[in-house]
Amino acid sequence: MDAPLVSVLMTTYNHAPYLAQAVEGVLAQQTSFVVELVLGDDCSTDGTAAICRDYEARYPERIRLVTGPHNVGWRANYRRTFDACRGRYVAYCDGDDWWTDPLKLQKQVERMEADPALGMCYTRAMNYWQAEDRTEPDEEEHFTDFDRLLCRLTICNCTTLARRELIARYYDEVRPEEHPEWMTDDQPMWLWFAARSRVCCLPEITAVHRRLPVSVSHSTAYRRRIAFCDSLMDISLWFDARYGGRRNRFRILRRRSSVALWVLSFEGSAGEYLARWGRDVWGCPRLLLTPEGAGLLVKKILFRRKKTQRK
Repeated sequence: MDAPLVSVLMTTYNHAPYLAQAVEGVLAQQTSFVVELVLGDDCSTDGTAAICRDYEARYPERIRLVTGPHNVGWRANYRRTFDACRGRYVAYCDGDDWWTDPLKLQKQVERMEADPALGMCYTRAMNYWQAEDRTEPDEEEHFTDFDRLLCRLTICNCTTLARRELIARYYDEVRPEEHPEWMTDDQPMWLWFAARSRVCCLPEITAVHRRLPVSVSHSTAYRRRIAFCDSLMDISLWFDARYGGRRNRFRILRRRSSVALWVLSFEGSAGEYLARWGRDVWGCPRLLLTPEGAGLLVKKILFRRKKTQRK
């Protein structure tokens, strides 16, 4: 087998119901270059490992399985799987997402090859809400600049293609393993790319991001949702301090506070809302001058009154 130009990095853990769809989306790619799929299974407890071994046996020249004797966690599994990738470019697709455009990789590689200054290329995606069996496109507005991505990351991980050498530099420079408080490795990686290279977005929808009812990034528990959003904004604060000269600090703090207060305007008690608002203002007094705090509190009071009247 010739050396692959693109390695598809697919980490998986207990994705047995979804993994075949993800793998088939990669196998369906129509390219003028060699593509390898590197499956990273983190000792799944369902039938995921067996599915990985079956695909590796059926496509030994196209698929390789990376695993170990013990569960190492999602971050170490990502790194281990990346280290096994041999291509000049690495495309990401988790084991519960899937690609829908058979020309996805061809389009992205052609764009990257035409512009050596590009570090990463992503596309639009659909969101599939598993519990509701509902699919909808992502937001139409997509960003490629560092400052705007800090407050609103419009990059869907399963649509990305990046230069392997830059991903290796990201790991060496940022060392995400030293930040266990970060609840995702997607955002810091792509923020680093926006800070250190050029990023482009193709307008086509090429993939589907599966949103499960309960995951690291999605939860029905409102405190977990707030904690995840806080983590995203804390990551942005770290990157703004290191690469942005803290010029976006207030914007990020405002975004973090407004998202939490928006959730709390529907969930939790008024006391919980006031405690969060007070904590945010204590950390950044300028937030007292923004309309979100008082405005969402009024909304919460009216919302609760309507709920009481219905009962």
